[in-house]
Amino acid sequence: MTSASEQPPAPAPTEPPRHWEADVLLRDGSTAHIRPIRPEDDELLVEFYSRVSDRSKYYRFFSPMPRLSDRDVQRFTRVDHDRRVALVLTLQGRMIAVGRYDTLRAGEAEVAFLVEDQHQGRGIAQLLLEHLAQAGRERGLEKFIAEVLPDNSRMIQTFRDAGYRVATEYEDGVLVLEFPIDATDTAIGVMQGREHRAEAASIERFFNPRSVAIIGASRRQDTIGQTLVRNLVNGDFTGRVYAVNPTAGAVSGLPAYKSVTDIPDDVDVAIVAVPADAVQDVVLDCAAKGVHGLVVISSGFAETGEEGRQRQRRLVGLSRSYGLRLIGPNCLGIINTDPGVSINASLSQVMPPRGRAGFFCQSGALGSAILEKVQNRGLGLSTFVSAGNRADVSGNDLLQYWEEDESTEVVLLYLESIGNPRKFSRIARRVSLRKPIIAVRSGRTTQGVPMGHAVRKIAAPPAAVDAMFRQAGVIQVDTLEEMFDVAQLVAHQPLPRGRRVAIVGNSDALGLLAADAAAAVGLVVNKSVALGAEAGAEDFEDALDAAIDDPDVDSVVAVYIPPLNVSGEEVANVLAAIGEQSDKPLVSTFLGVEGVPELLRVPDVAGSTAGRGSVPSYPAVEAAVRALARVVEYAVWLRTPDGPPPHPDEVDGDGARAIVTRLLGDRPSGVDVSRDQLRELLAAYEIDLWPAPAVTTVDEAIAAGEELGWDVVLKATAEHLRERPDLAHVWRNIDGPDHMRDAWAALHALVGDDESGGFIVQRTAPPGVPIAIRSIEDPLFGPVVSFGISGPMTELLADRSYRIPPLGSRDAAAMVREVRSAPLLFGYRGAEVVDVGEVERLIRRVAQLQNDMPQVSALELGLVLAGPHGSSVLSAEARLEPVSDARSDWFVRRMPTQAGDTLPS
Repeated sequence: MTSASEQPPAPAPTEPPRHWEADVLLRDGSTAHIRPIRPEDDELLVEFYSRVSDRSKYYRFFSPMPRLSDRDVQRFTRVDHDRRVALVLTLQGRMIAVGRYDTLRAGEAEVAFLVEDQHQGRGIAQLLLEHLAQAGRERGLEKFIAEVLPDNSRMIQTFRDAGYRVATEYEDGVLVLEFPIDATDTAIGVMQGREHRAEAASIERFFNPRSVAIIGASRRQDTIGQTLVRNLVNGDFTGRVYAVNPTAGAVSGLPAYKSVTDIPDDVDVAIVAVPADAVQDVVLDCAAKGVHGLVVISSGFAETGEEGRQRQRRLVGLSRSYGLRLIGPNCLGIINTDPGVSINASLSQVMPPRGRAGFFCQSGALGSAILEKVQNRGLGLSTFVSAGNRADVSGNDLLQYWEEDESTEVVLLYLESIGNPRKFSRIARRVSLRKPIIAVRSGRTTQGVPMGHAVRKIAAPPAAVDAMFRQAGVIQVDTLEEMFDVAQLVAHQPLPRGRRVAIVGNSDALGLLAADAAAAVGLVVNKSVALGAEAGAEDFEDALDAAIDDPDVDSVVAVYIPPLNVSGEEVANVLAAIGEQSDKPLVSTFLGVEGVPELLRVPDVAGSTAGRGSVPSYPAVEAAVRALARVVEYAVWLRTPDGPPPHPDEVDGDGARAIVTRLLGDRPSGVDVSRDQLRELLAAYEIDLWPAPAVTTVDEAIAAGEELGWDVVLKATAEHLRERPDLAHVWRNIDGPDHMRDAWAALHALVGDDESGGFIVQRTAPPGVPIAIRSIEDPLFGPVVSFGISGPMTELLADRSYRIPPLGSRDAAAMVREVRSAPLLFGYRGAEVVDVGEVERLIRRVAQLQNDMPQVSALELGLVLAGPHGSSVLSAEARLEPVSDARSDWFVRRMPTQAGDTLPS
């Protein structure tokens, strides 16, 4: 490796892209900041280098370099952010690592790292490599080369673990590693695995603290500080509790400290309940003390207006700069019911019973009501988080934690906003394969969010957000009541195998209501047993056993309304015994009780109030059936295999990128793609857009008809005519010059002197069902694809299906079948069944193109005729727009920018 002092002076620097700067999570769950190096970093670099051991310096430069010369410092801190790029990692204002690449030749650069010794082993070099690789890709690099001493095993392993294909050779006693930096599925998978572990680790610190400090603890009754102390102590927290109050000697029998820094022992988590303008000083004290995480109960932040938003941004920035994660502000707090921890660090006096569900909500006001409802239903929770303004820790972080948490089998989410829906979709899709996620999302129609949640507006329609939930396997419900209805079913009963239901009950009227409700939500009643009002325990046992043993039954609804002066205890014993032993779900309307009544509970060795096999009860049979239907849809999703998305080798991605680059190079502000250019772009993805030459005179139209072999159509392209339902702008089956002259005269009379469009000539397509496939690049979602039958009725009724790429075969098939007009494709009223496989292929190809090309801001196959022997793509439009970071957050780990400035979590 060439010495830094022998290198030529650096060229004049350019400004680095803004998105190269980000907060990041380290392997242990603490935070740091990554950014391009700056000329004013001279002093920081020298101080950093002075703290690095001689061994680490030798590994970096292959020779003793006890200090950096002025020339070295100038070279390292002055780069052009193009051929030479350097990124530094800072913590508490100090530089703790630097990584850089220097371009050697076109497409290749040498990469190297130096990490302060006390911070080695925290995954810092891996993070720097990810961010340098993304910067290199944006600058046109294809390969990194690294020279490493053979005994530098840690750095060698860093490169090997990155997920890239590493080639190795020795030169003059030095190990030379070469690897392409393209974002392969393997490399992205490795990155996402590290992201998962780091985010889960950061949340684990909150739920399993050994010590907690309450900053703002108070002796006065009915204050937030007093409530927090009381709830922690009364909740039997197994760790140490410290009260911080600068004016009190003791709080609730606990000695009080003037500052968290005065506490003689370590503090893992700080619960902050001081005025908003004092919180920043608390952050500095907590950082000095070595606290891992903050739960900020205090209000007065983004929920109060612009001044509060600025205060919240400063709070998040300060916390992260000192390595701290933050829950809140303006939150209710956190709870862990694990007997080994038993922490109620919240304002709720209700400590929920131990259970299998993890609950995340954003509203502090609703949090207490939610916990009371959980307790009343006997549901039980494993953990609970109220994130308040969600300035840092979000639902995505909790999903990462709950995925591996053995105590959590069901995830409950009450979402008032979604800051990064594409990350949510990716994580939820993975978690749903192991654990059901039940979500309530407020503002579904209006997309409104609480004032304290700073998120960017979603350009995609609300239906696309709903589709994203379905695609990820999330059970989305409309109300909190319905959430608990579904939760108590999945928490205590097995999943159904299908849609077939048996109804067993002693009330004919309720049995009919159950059957009607089942039909309304897509369930099939295969068995209905009316036992009569006087039926006893033995009658129920025989009927339920028969229903569960029936191979044509997937789940059972039991209805029991007792006669007067009958407790129903014997029937309850039967239901509980059968529910515990059955491999099919059993739900009930038992005595009109809501939740899991004591009579129907099965003891749980894990300590839950209602164990696996307990039979949930609903006050109305309609609620029972609706909850069952939601779970059936999840079970069907879980059991429907999804083929892999199309492989990149199946299309000419490089050719398509070259087309896009060329077009944007000519029009860097954006361009509407011409039809010929679009034909070329679509052909790279195996989509054949039919030729349609534009004509301006009748002679040109005749020449086009002759070139196409006649049997053509003439179309007027004026905007106000193209969508006419009577298709008056189209003249079909033109078979010669005279016929073309007649068509020209008729359409020219219709159009008049309209200059908004002209005419095109196209071959007559085989008959088929008109469909439209569209895609857009949403600022938050990234790519979004939609499908529908073409025509004004589809537009009027908004009959379209949506998905988020990448798409597998299951997603494309679902898109075709879930639109209300889908029967038109499957032989409606005797028509021929279209080639649905070809329709699904087109959907997958459009999705693949949109997923590969973020520069495609909009693409529409506006008219595709789907017939029994294939499809004809007759019209298409596309728009290209430049993108600043090309979805770089897909390929590197980065935390959300403060308070939603760019891409919040």
